[in-house]
Formats: sequence, structure tokens, C-alpha cells
Amino acid sequence: MTAPTLPALRPLTLGPHEVWPPVVLAPMAGITNVGFRRLCREQGGGIYVCEMITTRALVERNPKTLRMIAFGADEQPRSLQLYGTDPEITAAAVRIVVERNLADHIDLNFGCPVPKVTRRGGGSALPWRRRLFARLVRAAVEAASPAGVPVTVKMRKGIDDDHLTYVEAGLAAQDAGVAAVALHGRTAAQRYSGTADWDAIATLKQALDVPVLGNGDIWEADDALRMVAHTGVDGVVVGRGCLGRPWLFADLEAAFNGRTERRLPNLGEVAATMRRHAELLVDQFVAGARSPARGERDGCTDFRKHVAWYLKGFPVGSELRRSLAMIESLAQLDDLLGKLDSTVPFPVETLGQPRGRTNSPGKVALPDGWLASRDDDTPPDGAELDDSGG
Repeated sequence: MTAPTLPALRPLTLGPHEVWPPVVLAPMAGITNVGFRRLCREQGGGIYVCEMITTRALVERNPKTLRMIAFGADEQPRSLQLYGTDPEITAAAVRIVVERNLADHIDLNFGCPVPKVTRRGGGSALPWRRRLFARLVRAAVEAASPAGVPVTVKMRKGIDDDHLTYVEAGLAAQDAGVAAVALHGRTAAQRYSGTADWDAIATLKQALDVPVLGNGDIWEADDALRMVAHTGVDGVVVGRGCLGRPWLFADLEAAFNGRTERRLPNLGEVAATMRRHAELLVDQFVAGARSPARGERDGCTDFRKHVAWYLKGFPVGSELRRSLAMIESLAQLDDLLGKLDSTVPFPVETLGQPRGRTNSPGKVALPDGWLASRDDDTPPDGAELDDSGG
């Protein structure tokens, strides 16, 4: 395949931060904790965003939420995504972030399509209420700007094809002073089905002066290059494509630096990455546990969800897969990984294939009367979530 012709690329600038390569790890609930982010950062450069934090939970000092705001000592910039629906609560949460020096960059979540969020008017439903959206973004920017902390927004095309909001919302966010806008090229109704609309991302790029980041269907590093060539975006956001493949960030760094090498690890190399991932999670959980044994068990439990992603396409028997997905200790993991045939080559037939969650499109759950008025700037009733992580 001929390499796409790229526009001249520069480091992604977010306030005082210059990021190269212009790659962002999307926040994913239950995934992008400090251990997983370190594993990805060991592969290549970029911005690695922690799990979503809800503004109400932060303002109320929810213990679980405060534990989730954790970064490695060498993690720069520290990137935090906030979810909120009330401008005043969002501003209060941002002030806590800047006053306590909790992060160097704040992203606002307007992309979540999950029914429990949209039926309350939050996430990807909120930009439809354009005055509320503008108020909320401006409140966050004004609270963050005295400390020089850049604010960005991440959103979808709209609620569905009949209720698109992305250009109008992008312009409103730009007017409010955001440092960049990221667009997932799907509507809320699409959820994670079908293909991402890169033409919409190109349209947004043409409409805005601030940097625009593209998100959706980046399964390989060459997909990122194709997106940049097709849309002209200033950077890319990677989510499901790195599940079970943290070395994707090594490929992305190589691609953006004009190099052609790509990682195709054999099963032995994948097993070593799995062991490193589990070790990092154990370190993370031990640090917050009452005992090392409890921390090791919790870290191994957290790792279990990643097993199927790592082994996708490899000829590994169902019994061994099942055992790996039930580990309780690193010693048990070592024993099971030792049973893998380390010489098995990477299953190239899985390249370019969707990973992680996939689902069918469906009607978006919305509050009663939500679509009737676009100019109601009243925060939706009960939309503030009291727990973080999605």
C-alpha cells in the first residue's frame, strides 16, 4: 500500500505543552488507569488521559474518585478528563484541579453515548442544548485559565443523523477559549457500530482555527496517517485500537516520524508484555491496598479483562485462555504464560480489525422533551453522576 501524502505536521500545542507525536490515548473506563498508561508510555510519546472523573464526585471529595486521580512521577503532561452537566459544579471541579495541582490538562467529555448518561442529558446529548454547552465550556476555561491549564473538549457528531451538533459545538467551544477540539466521527445513535465518518472530521477541521483531533477507526498506525491525510487534523485520538496492543503507540511514533517499521510481536513477546502489564497493575493496587497480598490479588483481577484482547487471533486453547482470565497472583500468571508456545507468529489476519466493544446502533435515550428546545440552558435534572470511571 502506498503511504499517504501528509500535510506538514507540527507538534500538537495545548497551552504550554508541545506534544509529539500528536497522539492522544482516549480515556476508557476501567482501562486507562495509571498502570496501563505507563505501559503505553513506555512504547511511545503522546498524551495519555486517565479514566473519566465526574465533576460532582470531585467536588464532593468522593474517595474512589480521588484515588483515581493518580499519575506517574514522570507523566507529563498529566491529563484528566472531566464529565459534568452543570456549569457551576464544573467550574468548582476545575478550580479544585488547578488549586491542588492535580493535572496539567483538562478534557471535557461530551462524547459518552451510554444510555445511563444520555437519558439524563449528559455526554453526547448535552451539545444539543447549545447555550448550556457554551456556558459549561466557558465556565471550565475561565476556572482553568488563571493557572495556565489548557481545556479541550471531546465530542461526537451529534445525537443522530437528524440532530447533528459538531460544527456548531466546535465553534462554540472555540469561542469559549478551548485549546483543541476532538471529534469522534460517529453519532451517539451509532454507539460503536459501523464506520467512523472521517469526512465530518475534515469538515470540522475546515471550520475551526484551534487544533482539531480525529477519533474513530484507528486500528493501525497507518490508519492514523490516512486520517491525517484525509482530514488535515492536527492529531489523532486512539481508543479501542490499543486494547491488547500497547505497542500500537510505538508504531504511531514511528509512523509520525516517517519510519516504516511496525511491531508484529510473536506470542512470546506478547506474553512478556502481558506480564509487564500485570506487574504494573499490581504495583498500582499494592500502593493503595491494606496489604501487599490484597493489592496483588486486586491487580491481577483488574488484568483479567485484558487477556482476550492480548490473545486475539493466537491459537491458544480455550482452557488455557480461561485459566489466564482467572488469575489471582503473578506466580499463577507466570506459570500459565510459560505454557504458551513463544514461537507462534503474530496473527496478521487481525490487523486492521475492530477491537474492544462493538454494538449495534440504536435510539438514543434522552430526557423527556430534550429535543424540544435547543436554547434552554438549565442543567438537566439528576444528570450529575456521583461516581467516576464511566
